[in-house]
Amino acid sequence: MQLHPIPKKRRGRPRNPAPDTGFSTVHALERGLVVLQALAREGYLSLTDLSLKVGVPTSTVHRILTTLEKLGFAEINEDTSEWSVGIESFRVGSSYLERTNLIESSRKAMRDLMEATGETANLAIADGGDVVFISQVESHHPIRAFFRPGTRGHMHASGIGKALLANMLRRDVEKILQTRGCPEFTTKTLTTPAGLFEDLATTRERGWAFDDEERYDGMRCIASCIFNSYGEAVAGISVSGPTVRFPDHKLQVIGPQIREAAQQVTALIGGKPREYRT
Repeated sequence: MQLHPIPKKRRGRPRNPAPDTGFSTVHALERGLVVLQALAREGYLSLTDLSLKVGVPTSTVHRILTTLEKLGFAEINEDTSEWSVGIESFRVGSSYLERTNLIESSRKAMRDLMEATGETANLAIADGGDVVFISQVESHHPIRAFFRPGTRGHMHASGIGKALLANMLRRDVEKILQTRGCPEFTTKTLTTPAGLFEDLATTRERGWAFDDEERYDGMRCIASCIFNSYGEAVAGISVSGPTVRFPDHKLQVIGPQIREAAQQVTALIGGKPREYRT
């Protein structure tokens, strides 16, 4: 970013920022976050005032601010030479709020599903081509599914994973498959793109996905997507348990229950629900 001379009274950008040596990556990150926290607390600060607040040399603070500005985490008012938090800081902070709100908004629906079906209810999101479980309401049965928060899995062999894939663009699904592949976990795992895309088409039409012992022998899972205000699939909710408690004749009953629970959570987070063929 090119710096331009400014009137002496302005304190937003130093004329000749001195190089800062011995500035390790981790130390730089720590200082950058301290600067960002100060901006968040104070609202608007000149370069000099911000430097005094955080106890860091002006030249170093300037380097941090220009980096944050480049990435959208900070911005400067050219009229007052004061710095403030940028729009990217809002986006990052909002992602935490959305996830927290998602978990809180899902708890009742998950408890209701567990009580209605007798099986463990799960909440998961997509991350880096994996499905990641972030919350669970366990069944009272001694034999039950269990996914510790943070557990990751392949999307093609997961009820929630397939529900999320079914609502992605085909090219995005193909990128995930190119990176993660379709490894076989059981004899029922969908190990070819053609077989998976056929399954995803059915999932998309009816509004719920079915994991038929595709990850673990003897375990089934039914899942449906939760959508945000843009109609994007941001998470999935499911129930999972032993196949003996998930006989075929129950699927057409449980599937719509999961779909309805996902729609309830979608409404609670201000999302835009999808219409499905019944």
